[in-house]
Amino acid sequence: MTTRREFLVVLVAGGLPLFARAQAQKPAEAVKRIGLLVQGSSASRGHLDRALVEALRDQGYVEGRNLLIERRYADGGGMPQLRVYARELEALKLDAVVTTCTPSTRSMKEQTSTTPIVMAVVSDPVGQGLIASFARPGNNITGTSSQAEDILPKMIEYFASVLPKRASVAVLADRRNPVHARLWEQTLKAGASTGLGLARYEIGHSRENAKEIEAAIDAAVREGAGALFVLPDHPLFIDHRERIVAAARKHRLPGFFWAREFVEAGGLMSYGEDIAGGWGRATTYVSKIMRGAKPADLPVAQPTRFELVINTKTAKALGLTIPPSLLLRADRVIE
Repeated sequence: MTTRREFLVVLVAGGLPLFARAQAQKPAEAVKRIGLLVQGSSASRGHLDRALVEALRDQGYVEGRNLLIERRYADGGGMPQLRVYARELEALKLDAVVTTCTPSTRSMKEQTSTTPIVMAVVSDPVGQGLIASFARPGNNITGTSSQAEDILPKMIEYFASVLPKRASVAVLADRRNPVHARLWEQTLKAGASTGLGLARYEIGHSRENAKEIEAAIDAAVREGAGALFVLPDHPLFIDHRERIVAAARKHRLPGFFWAREFVEAGGLMSYGEDIAGGWGRATTYVSKIMRGAKPADLPVAQPTRFELVINTKTAKALGLTIPPSLLLRADRVIE
């Protein structure tokens, strides 16, 4: 009769216990490779990058274990730098590339019709010709939109409710961002019934973005502007949000924005999608694509929830009274 001790000796005789041999024979986990193309800087987007990584982890992809992320931040280099990075990412033949604004999506689209592109929080992708439709995007692009073009009337309505009647509003835009021309037209339509005077002030004539932004706001004030409205879907404005808010504060301009990051920095109000949440939701597309889905078969998601954020401390410093009805609608009030 074989004893338990003899049985264990037999198992080990081959050099390793059976369970250890099974572990040794287990195939290595396949590593997926994705790209991240961003027009702005990594320094101003740490929280967004973390949101992306954490959401990918929830999908089962852990950076450093079964996921490699090739990050490319243009950091103010504009379209020329984006095109260079888009070519680099295409040459790597990645499983997918996440693009985080209109310029980065367009740059990647120019370089490839095969590598899957996943947009994160991009305005008016149908109107811009990036996709055929929300339901059937076609080709190699899918992801999430911001719907900024649809909520502009509500943004203007909220801003008008706290401004003096017939206030003159400077609208900050970037001539290099292809979506801003469309958003400007929609802003004019939205403002027609409010009595606000809207005037566009552009940057994008040089690479000195910070100086151009400050110069544009200074010029607006000299020409009688009493408030500032910043057009959505622009990473460079996110990069320079501290400067924009500081310039508005210097001139005592109420400022309205599309992202709560501006209000957290001291701006007056914002209304729009949670950007970090939008980056996170884009990972569901990355996950599906890495498991075999085709971008053309994945409808582009449109956000259903937008957050109104109000900084009452800033309102008090500007001598503005926020209507109680607006405060009740706010998703977050910074005091």
